[in-house]
Amino acid sequence: MTEWPPSSSLFSAPLARLSPPRSPSPWFATNRLGDLRRPTEVTRVNTSEPVKQENNCPPNNNYSWEEQHPVRAEAAPGASIAKMYDPSKWKEKPEADSIGCVEVLATVCSTILMVLTLPISIFLCFKVVQEYERAVIFRLGRLRSGGARGPGVFFVLPCIDNYCKVDLRTVSFDVPPQEVLTRDSVTVSVDAVVYYRIRDPLNAVVQVANYSHSTRLLAATTLRNVLGTRNLSELLTEREAISHSMQVTLDEATDPWGVQVERVEIKDVSLPDSLQRSMAAEAEAAREARAKVIAAEGEMKSSRALKEASDIMCESPAALQLRYLQTLSSIAGEKNSTIVFPLPIELIGPLMNITSSITSKMAANSATSATTVAEPRPSEVID
Repeated sequence: MTEWPPSSSLFSAPLARLSPPRSPSPWFATNRLGDLRRPTEVTRVNTSEPVKQENNCPPNNNYSWEEQHPVRAEAAPGASIAKMYDPSKWKEKPEADSIGCVEVLATVCSTILMVLTLPISIFLCFKVVQEYERAVIFRLGRLRSGGARGPGVFFVLPCIDNYCKVDLRTVSFDVPPQEVLTRDSVTVSVDAVVYYRIRDPLNAVVQVANYSHSTRLLAATTLRNVLGTRNLSELLTEREAISHSMQVTLDEATDPWGVQVERVEIKDVSLPDSLQRSMAAEAEAAREARAKVIAAEGEMKSSRALKEASDIMCESPAALQLRYLQTLSSIAGEKNSTIVFPLPIELIGPLMNITSSITSKMAANSATSATTVAEPRPSEVID
């Protein structure tokens, strides 16, 4: 056993190891785990010598070599470091996955039974799964290695093997109508449809008891949670974004079950009757306002067009004559008892000029009278 070095080079040693002291006190103490022993003291040694493992612990196959032996650690100059055992970190190694005696015996007996009952046992041992199916096989309650079988023919032993078929095709189901309170405190009823498929048959059988029922319940709760964070306007106008958000949330939640959610579609959003009436009245008022604006704009455009047409006709007597003839033809085409005597435009022209002059004089007289009334009288000014 290496003794404590007297030189000061000990503090510059980069390594330290555990070594029992030279004292009558016991170096190893038996713990609760049986014969496994651990060091209770740390002694620094001269690291220039080859490191030898000094451990009187009996071998224990349930623990690794590092857990049964002291661990060397790098130390800074002047520091004393040694890693002690931590019982809380002692972990037993997992046992090897081997076939037990009972399983071997059951397999041999099943094989003998199959041979004795030939050819009837052939119909019980060979199974067929379709292209869209997979078979998960259990032998004496344990999942067989090799993954899911199929498509095609696979072999099972009678009495000890059982299997479960899983359909890989896309399945759809309707989410029952859910009463949801939106973020702006409006109660609506929403129903949706979900499309999913099995991605991993092993997880769909082993990780969850009923993947279909679990997915349905999760879809209903996810629908309420997602819609509860949206306003009514978003719910009515952003259905695609809400559907995508639900699809991502469901797919992440069902991934450990081997289920892949492909699509989520919102079918219908039902509003309360009072809210429907108020929204209908608001929409009707908005439509009436838009109709009035459109009618006013049309009237303004038509009046502007009429003014331009009248200016053009006043500048061109031929255009006025043509319009006069078109009016006469339209009146004559109607089936009525009206008799029209057409007059030349030359006779109507002076009459129109007289009418326009009279109209202008009347307008001038009215303007003059209005100015006279507005001026004060001299007597009123003297007073």
